Order: sequence, then C-alpha cells, then structure tokens
Amino acid sequence: MVVHTVTSGQRLLDTARLLESDLRIQVVFTMAPDVFSNGVEQFVRRVGAVTLPWLQATQQRFDLAIAASLGGLHEIHAPLVVMPHGAGFNKLVPAPERAAPARGRTAYGLDAQRLVHDGVLIPAALVLAHEAEKARLARACPEALPIAAVIGDSSYDTLVASLPHRDAYRRALMVGGGQRLVVVSSTWGAQSLFGRRSGFLPRLLAELPPQEFRVVALLHPNIWFGHGVWQVRSWLAECRRRGLILLPPGADWRGVLAAADWIIGDQGSATLYGTVTGAPVMLANCPRAAVDPASPAAELAALAPRISRRTPLRDQLLKVAAELGPGRYRRVAERITSAPGRFDDNMHHLIYRLLNLRRPAVPARQPAAVPYLAK
Repeated sequence: MVVHTVTSGQRLLDTARLLESDLRIQVVFTMAPDVFSNGVEQFVRRVGAVTLPWLQATQQRFDLAIAASLGGLHEIHAPLVVMPHGAGFNKLVPAPERAAPARGRTAYGLDAQRLVHDGVLIPAALVLAHEAEKARLARACPEALPIAAVIGDSSYDTLVASLPHRDAYRRALMVGGGQRLVVVSSTWGAQSLFGRRSGFLPRLLAELPPQEFRVVALLHPNIWFGHGVWQVRSWLAECRRRGLILLPPGADWRGVLAAADWIIGDQGSATLYGTVTGAPVMLANCPRAAVDPASPAAELAALAPRISRRTPLRDQLLKVAAELGPGRYRRVAERITSAPGRFDDNMHHLIYRLLNLRRPAVPARQPAAVPYLAK
C-alpha cells in the first residue's frame, strides 16, 4: 500500500480490508514523497502495519502495489493498481504556460502527464468508478484505456450502507429531537470554501439559533496537515466555543453526511457524495474554472443553489428545504458510480487476478461508517 497523503491512506484502508483472513498475503505500507505527507507517518503508525521506508520500498520487488495518488509511482517495482482518492476525477490539472488548451485542461488522475513515464504506462490497472470515465480517459490518455477497469466507489457504497443508520449518527453527534444538522464541507486550496470564504463558518454560527441547529465542519485532510492540526483548531477556536463540531481528520465523515439535513460545500468530493443522501446540497463556493466541465462535480455546480451573502442563512436553508425534492440530485449521484454496491467484489477480483492467486470467498458486505461521538 503506497500512501502519499492521509486522504489516499484512508481510501487504501477500504481496499486493504478486502485482504483480511488470507494468510498467503503479507501487506506492507510505504510512505511516498508528497507535499501533503504531513500526518502520514502518524496515520500508518495507528494502522499498526509493517512499514518500509520509501527508499527500501523502491528497491524491492513486490507481487502487487496499490496507490490512491500518483506521485513517484514509476519507482515502484510491482504490478501497480492506481485508484482515485475521491469521488472520481473532477479537478482540472492547471494549464502550463504556452501550452495548448487541450493539453492543459485534462482532469487530474486521467492525464498522461501522471499515468505515463518515459513513454511507458505506469499502472497495470487504473480503477474507474463509472463507465462514462472511459470516454474522458480516451480523450486525455488513450493509451491507458486497455488497463482501465470499472470497479466502483468504496465511499459511495459505505455511504449507502450508512443511510439506514442515520438516527444513530445523529445521536452520536448529539443532535436533539428539535434540532437539524447542517454539514459544511470544504476541499483544500486557495479555491476552496475554507480558503475563499473564511468568514462563512462564523456567520453560520452567528445566524443559526443553536436550539434549532447543530453545525459540523468537514475539512479536507490536506487543510489539517497542510497547516497543522494545532493551527486549524486555533483558527476555529471561537467557532468551536460557539458550538461548531469540528470533525477530526481521522474520523469517518460518511456517517456525518448520512446524518445531515443540509450539506453546504464546494467543488470537493465530500460535497459531491452528499448528493447520495437525499439532503439538500448548497454551494458556498465553487469556481467552475477549477472543475472539469465533463465531471459530475460540474453538473452539481450547475444545479445546486448558491449561498447568498445578503439573505439570512436560516431563511435560505428553510427555502431550499421546502423547494428541493429528494430526487433533484439523483442524476448527479448516479454519475459517481455505475457499479453501486459492487466495489468490494470487483476490487477483490482485480487484486487476485493480478496476484495470480486463487480467489477466496469475498469478505463480508461493505460495512456502514463508524459513528463519530461528539464531545
């Protein structure tokens, strides 16, 4: 398991679970170089797995390697499976100067710049969540089409499995009988909700009566580990004193989405996954220039109502709840995966085919998310 960031590490654990109880397989972890590698060492230590230094991992041969990010993978000596670390491929690779527009506006993760090294494909298998992603891959990196496999999306499956337990997640978050839950989600970077609208959380807490609303913030792990856990908690200290539940970076965010009455976000994956829940999804920030126009995130941006800076937030939430039917985002949610509920079985099959091992029984059905107990 090649761990670049905490985000990719969390996604890899969904796959590592598929190898439980097979005594033929020893799983080891390595920490790949990445600008957002802060926190990875602690993450791997908590897992309790055997860990190899990157230098050693790149000098040995392995029967299989699995990664959920792309940096440095050409140094690995093993058949390599590359999977996305979010909801498909939504964010665009920045266009380099003097490059032709078509070369600079491909989706990150589907681009030849990262999938090919010295004219040779890096992965042995590229995991896709949806059949439609093949057409996008054909435009961006046609040489990768033969290795693309539509497997599904583990977080989508976990979220769907979690929806019947909505009341349990709400109790864990201490949402009272007369309260409703607002979940605010932010991806990372200067174009994110957290980067562009730093005053949004204080405004939300100032305008929403605490006896009626609970507010949870889901911040991308790159925010936590790019700035430091202490710094993020320090920035949001006053918000926390006013009742904000700040979900720690290691907690399972999927149960929080399942508990939501409203989801307010940006162009990040968690906002897109929110369309699966049936809760109203609103956007406080979403720069279209950063999103692939062919992606489900772009379709969500075209459909979702925007948060206004002028109208009281409580009025906006109640208006959207009254006007948006539960099926408004069904088409967007259906674009996340074309293999709903099939990630475990499909990924299990792919792993054992590449290992050239007889496949054991498929592990237990995808479990629901672990509740986060609010303090």
